[in-house]
Amino acid sequence: MSKNTIIRGTALLAGASFISRLLGMLYTIPFESLVGATGGKLYGLAYGPYTIFISLSTIGIPLAVSKFVAKYNSLGDYRTSFRMYQVALKLMIISGIVSFAVLFGGAELLAQLYIPDQAEGISVGDVAMVIRMVSFALLIIPATSITRGFFQGFESMGPTAISQVIEQVARIAFLLTAVYLIINVFDGSTTTAVGFATFSAFIGAIASLFVLLWYWKKRKTHLDKYIKQQRIKSEPLTTKQLFRELFSYAGPFVFVGLAIPLYQQIDAITFSRTLVNTGVGQLEIDHAFSNINLYGHKLIMIPITLATGMSLATLPTLTKSFVDKKRQLLFKQINQSIQVIIFIVLPAVVGMSLLSENIWGAFYGISAYLDFNARILAWYAPVALFFALFTVTSSILQGINEQRYAIYSLGLGLALKALINVPLLSLLGPIGAVVGTLIASATTVVSNLIRVKYSIGFSLKAVSKRSVLMGIFTLIMALTVFGTRVAISPLLHYSDGRLANVLILAITTTIGAYVYLWLSYHSTLMERVMGGRMHKLGRIFGKRG
Repeated sequence: MSKNTIIRGTALLAGASFISRLLGMLYTIPFESLVGATGGKLYGLAYGPYTIFISLSTIGIPLAVSKFVAKYNSLGDYRTSFRMYQVALKLMIISGIVSFAVLFGGAELLAQLYIPDQAEGISVGDVAMVIRMVSFALLIIPATSITRGFFQGFESMGPTAISQVIEQVARIAFLLTAVYLIINVFDGSTTTAVGFATFSAFIGAIASLFVLLWYWKKRKTHLDKYIKQQRIKSEPLTTKQLFRELFSYAGPFVFVGLAIPLYQQIDAITFSRTLVNTGVGQLEIDHAFSNINLYGHKLIMIPITLATGMSLATLPTLTKSFVDKKRQLLFKQINQSIQVIIFIVLPAVVGMSLLSENIWGAFYGISAYLDFNARILAWYAPVALFFALFTVTSSILQGINEQRYAIYSLGLGLALKALINVPLLSLLGPIGAVVGTLIASATTVVSNLIRVKYSIGFSLKAVSKRSVLMGIFTLIMALTVFGTRVAISPLLHYSDGRLANVLILAITTTIGAYVYLWLSYHSTLMERVMGGRMHKLGRIFGKRG
């Protein structure tokens, strides 16, 4: 396959992932107006264990199959690739059924962990019902994931990209339609509405399955030709050997993807139980939890998705540089991966913290709890930087054959989060959970960086120096944004309504982004971090002095 085709396929996959993330963020706007904070909390309680069960039921197999198939295709051994898909598909079907049975059957027990006896509002029965509704998706998603991995192994990104987008569109369309009808037409309860909202994951999975089946039928004849034309005679691998090699690839993938859901599960178990005992009102608990598990979380994922997508693009070549022992090139690639994250996410999270009232007001409207939710979002935004850095540093560790350490550092972060969460909640209220995640995720990043440094002799000097410069530029940007907001406050204020907040964001973020990028361009920081020549931007930012 040509280099241009590979680049086009990678771009298609990245674009589809971004569209899916964007849609996954935008639907929360009407969803929040329909079910509010209580519905958001209930939805978050169901989706937390579901996300973990998805990761556990697939155990990193789809990405591992992609890597396995690509390897044996490059050797011309297509029969082994097809055999692997067949045995892995059977495994995924079985694991999906088992995961569904465990989550459906254990819903009541999980609900009892989340809801304290003295809690008001949401009951154990409510949580158990929505968990059972979302569990049906586990019957389908592992099989669709493995099929996507198989297509990707053949460097065919279209089936994955299209099926992801269709899955998200179908899920959101069903979710919003069902919730609207239940609340406004049939006068149903919020619990029933959220139950159908979580069931939308099953509807989306069915839609994705139909897309993949269509692609399979369309390309089956073409795929069969690979086997018929195979000239290489290879010793057939036993099923045991296939699984041994597959799991050697799969192990690290699952744990990195579990990081955020596991942090959220610690909050789910400790949040209400701790805050109820400290006298915090039930409505405040619901607003805070729905913020850090759903509504606010979707907002902070925007810069994470963009930055990690750009940064991880350099990592496939990083592994090759490590294997070929090209140290200088390897160090350059690691530097660029980390610096891209900081360059994009640092100003984004500082801006989110500074404009938290406007962001919340623009997305979720003006309410009595706007200031409360905005304050939590302001604290939560910086966590995005460490989530993004953890993802990238863990991938770097995989690239230099230190993947086990990524698991150890995640375990360290989770243990620390579990240890400090209750004391911080008792001391700081709802913000304590955010601070706990911030401390724990920062610890994992520092741990990963130290491991990278000592395992290959990587110097952090370049990252540190440029991070300081990015910090200075971000501070200047923040002062500019703050000054702009103060200047327009007589005309536009966050309490004036959603439209006013949209206008404030449009003005302040445009000016802030221009200042940050202008400084980065004229100092050559942008060119050094992003790579390549940036002379075309001279039309926007003026010629360098």
